[in-house]
Formats: sequence, structure tokens, C-alpha cells
Amino acid sequence: MTPLQFTRSVRSLNRLRQVAMVLTQHGFGHVVARINLARFVPVWMLRRGKRRPETAETPTSIGRHIVDICTELGPTFIKLGQLLSTRPDVVPADVLGELRRLQDDVAPFDGAVALQSIAKELGRPVEECFAFIESTPIASGSIGQVHRAVARDGTQLVVKVRRPGIEDVIKLDMQLLAWLAQSLESLVPELNVYRPTLLVAELEQMLTRELDYINEASATSRFARAFAGDEGIRIPRVYWDLTGPRVLTLEALSGTNASALTDGADVEGIYVDRRLIARRIAECFLKQVFELGVFHADPHPGNLLIDPPATVGLIDFGQTGGITDDVMTQIVVLVYGAVSREVDVVIDGLADLGALGAETDRRQLHRALQTLLDKYYGLPLKRLDPGTLMSEFSEVVRHHDVVVPRDVLMLFKAMGLVAGICARLDPELIMLELLDERLRKVLRERLSPPRLARGAALWSWHLLSIARQAPGQLREGMRRLAAGGWRLRIRHENIDRLTNELDRSSNRLAFSVVIAAIIVGSSVVVSANTSLTVFDIKFQYFGIVGYLIAGVLGLGLSWAIFRSGRLH
Repeated sequence: MTPLQFTRSVRSLNRLRQVAMVLTQHGFGHVVARINLARFVPVWMLRRGKRRPETAETPTSIGRHIVDICTELGPTFIKLGQLLSTRPDVVPADVLGELRRLQDDVAPFDGAVALQSIAKELGRPVEECFAFIESTPIASGSIGQVHRAVARDGTQLVVKVRRPGIEDVIKLDMQLLAWLAQSLESLVPELNVYRPTLLVAELEQMLTRELDYINEASATSRFARAFAGDEGIRIPRVYWDLTGPRVLTLEALSGTNASALTDGADVEGIYVDRRLIARRIAECFLKQVFELGVFHADPHPGNLLIDPPATVGLIDFGQTGGITDDVMTQIVVLVYGAVSREVDVVIDGLADLGALGAETDRRQLHRALQTLLDKYYGLPLKRLDPGTLMSEFSEVVRHHDVVVPRDVLMLFKAMGLVAGICARLDPELIMLELLDERLRKVLRERLSPPRLARGAALWSWHLLSIARQAPGQLREGMRRLAAGGWRLRIRHENIDRLTNELDRSSNRLAFSVVIAAIIVGSSVVVSANTSLTVFDIKFQYFGIVGYLIAGVLGLGLSWAIFRSGRLH
């Protein structure tokens, strides 16, 4: 999609006007003007928005403005802000600190409407589906809300129902965001460092997944099967006969929010084995990564329920990440290089992940990573804070045009959350020691003779396929060359902007010529020495009318030039 392909419906233009005005109100009028949206904003507001100097803004204040913008523009933009808060490799740390304040807290919609939506999705009245369901939700978000219910067999349930019409809102906003992202990259090239189109593509993928509750149900069911035999770990059961794209019904787990546990405190007077809980949480997460290949991407304390003395329940699998064998191999290589202080190995691992950008200076990146590794070399694992290390690593890659794949970043973020929770529950537990054991095991498996033999067989197959297909492809290429079928295509970056500016300039020039012609013609008519009348109106009066028309057109042209801000 190019900036010129944005759908020009009344609804989309109204939404675009709202976005332009909100951006201008919060000091981004210079951006609004540069992406040609100034016509949607009153001149006085645009001038005030432009007057705020960029140099006077600190990263923290910019973060606050972005939070306010996302809050005012609604659910899709709140999700965008939350996505930005998970990209420390793209967004400065001070801005991230503000973005983490964004809460997906939206007023609930009418409970009667929710029950009607549930009945419509399940194809039968709610009375036939549940023994009881509360019409008042217990939680509400931008995508949907949650209701308590009781199954026919007496099991306590939670039912998530999607907000009516939310898919249309998100579809419109995503089209607008895609247009804005491409406009920013083509018209404001200095913002390309923040990867607008990449972030919007990630947001679309995330929202597409969250809108269809079948995705969350499948992930929950997969985790439940994987941990069915693990003592002390509970995953909600999915009620598939009461689940659809717009409704998700799960078993309600008992327990206390993990954030409620404090040092030396019990839950309601019941003994809690904090050390065992910490161990189980850590082992559960490592099993997800290294055995299941899929992990809970948002394991904050609110998604961990503790049932004394030491049972851990995991809920809310709306956000999950996946680690393929190839990515896991590269992560092992990265960790090995970091532990061994082999910076070149770390950089090669990042390159294999596709994280290095076109502007990455390997020499400067090598120097920055070497400084970071030297800082932590020899530090006892007990003193190493994964969260701080991740923050400093993100700061390094952000300044060197390195964009880490989203799933890898989600893994690092989730690992930091789990390490922080485990440290609060049991300060003696060293998460990195458990991680080291798993990584060594993975490395041994990757280098085992059977694994290498399978890899060699696969490489041989690829080489054989190339050898078999190469003669035919070479012959076809020679035929096209002989027939003149080869063409050279040249793509010029930012040519759309040049074309638009040329069209704008030529239109204004043509308009000016027309105005000048009207003025000259009117002058000839007024100065004509004749007594001719048309419809009993003296001929000279038509010249005066021409002056008036030229004046109106001239004022309109001046106003358009004034609004564009290009008076010099």
C-alpha cells in the first residue's frame, strides 16, 4: 500500500481528521504538516503545534505525549503503545518507561449485549449452555470482557466475549496506521530508525490473533496437555463446545495473585512454600522454551495464581511466542559467544537472525558489545540482574541499527519477568544457573552425531536438488536472454513525494495564470469605450465581476499556500 491508496470514505476521513488533530494538540504538528495532513487541522492549532520545539522535549515528556495520544485515540492505538513498550531495541528507555503505564482498561459494554453475543456465537440460549452466568463482567479490555459462569456439572468457569463491532474499528484503524507508517517512512525519513511499517505489521499480526479466541483456546489447550503430568502446575481446561471465534470458555482456577505474596507472609493464614513455588515457576518457563517451543509471553504476577502450599496456575494465553529450532540454535550461539566473550560470534548470531540493518557498523557494534561484556565479566550469577542486562543490551542494539526479531525479544522480556518474580519469592534461586543447564543440554543435542547426520543428509538433498535443477534453469535463462526477455527495473525511493510536489506546484502555477488572465481580461472590459449592454447590464460591469472572481480565487490560493506553511 502506498500513501495514495488510502480509502477515502467519509468514516476514514473523519478518523484521519481526528488523528491529525490529536497529534497536533500534543505537539506533533510538524509531523502532521510533513505528511500532508495539515488540511485536516485548523490553522491556529497547527501553528501552535508547530511552535513546540523538538529540542525542548525530553524523551520522558515525549513518552507522556505518546501515552496521551494513544489513550485519546482508543483501543487500537493503546495496543500500539503497548507493543512499542515491548520493543526496547527500537524505542528509547525513557519513552519505554512512560509507555508501560498504558493500561488496556476500557469501560465494559452492556451485560445484556454480552449475553446475546454469547448466545449468537454458541448457537443456543445461554441458559442451555451454563447453569449460571453473571451479566456483570469481572474484567474488561479493548478486545472483550470476562464474565463468571457455572457449568452444568458445577465447575466454575470464566467466559470471554468479544466486544461487538471491535473488528470493524480495528480494521479501519489498521488501514489508517499502515498508511501513516508508509507516509512517515517516505516523507519523514529521519523516523525510519523507529521502523514504523515493521511495528504496524507486528501490531496487525498481534491484533488478528487476539481477535480470534480460537487462537488463545488452542494455545491454552496445548499448554494444558504439555503440563498435564507436572506436579504443582495447573493450566485451565478449554470447554470447546462453549468456545468460538468470539467466545472463549475456560475453567476458573483458584488461587491468589502472585503479586500478593510478600516475604514471610502467608496467604490467609495458610503456609506457602515460597522456594518451591519459585522453583516451579522457573522450571515451568524453561520447559516451555526448551521442550515445548512455545512460551507464555506475558507471565506477569497477575497471570500467575498461587494455590497454597505450592501449586502454580497459569492463565491468559492471549500472548504467546514461538521459538523454532533454527532460532534456538542462534540463541544458544549468542549466549555461548557472550559467556566466552567472543563478540564476533555474538555479531554473527545477530546477523543469522536477520537483526543487522543496512546501516549497521560492525566495528562500532563490536566495540559497544565488548564494553558491555567486559562490564559483567566475572560477576557472580547471584549479582547479575537479567532485567538490567536486557535493558543495557537493548540500548546498545538500538543505537547501532539492530532490530531483534519480535519472538526473541518477547522471550527475553518474559525471561526477565520470570526471573524477577522468582527473585522476590526466593532470593537464593539463581535463574541463570537453571538456564545454563538447559543451554548446555541444547548445545549437546545440536552437536550430537545423530543430529549432525540428519543435518548432513538435509544439506545433501538441497545440493542434489540444485544440481538437478541448475541445467534447466540455466537453459531457460539463456533463452530469455537471446529473445530479449530480460528487463532491468529501477526503483526510485521517495519519488511519490517528488511527484506530489510537482503536481502541487504545477496546479498552483496554472491557477495563478488563470487568475492573471481573468484580471487582464477584466481590465480590458472595464477600460473598453463602449456603450454595449448585455441583458440591460453595462458591459463594463462584467469586468468588475471578473475582478471580484479573481480576488476570491487569489485569496483561496494565498490561503492554501499559507496553510501549507511554505511562504518562503
